[in-house]
Amino acid sequence: MKCIYCGCEESKVLDSRSTDESNSIRRRRECLNCGKRFTTYETVETVPILVIKKDGSRQPFNIEKIKCGMIKACEKRPVSMAQIDEMAEDIEKTIQNSLNQEVKSSEIGEMIMERLKKVDEIAYVRFASVYRQFKDVTNFIKLITEM
Repeated sequence: MKCIYCGCEESKVLDSRSTDESNSIRRRRECLNCGKRFTTYETVETVPILVIKKDGSRQPFNIEKIKCGMIKACEKRPVSMAQIDEMAEDIEKTIQNSLNQEVKSSEIGEMIMERLKKVDEIAYVRFASVYRQFKDVTNFIKLITEM
């Protein structure tokens, strides 16, 4: 961090505090060259993630769409909303940690199926049947035999 008075890049942090909104950190610094003090604010930089749909169009990533699909697959199944939230947040975290600004909807679908399979196999089959657009019973039988 450059000193605003002398331009030196060496400073030490004297105090760190969260701002009122808790979306940034206020830091009091002291320049190691001239000894003057100044304040900096540190915020998390969020990179918008776009989802590439099957038709090639792009949409902003929306965790609510993931939750909605999982809720439909888990309907009347012993899967709690907390489990659905946890799986959706795990998927979001995985996508953000990949550092890619774009992700294919097919990759998201595979992540959802992977997590549903661990939690409830019926919900997994339900989601897979819609996601993979099963046309007849043979696709169901093939999926179940693979399990």
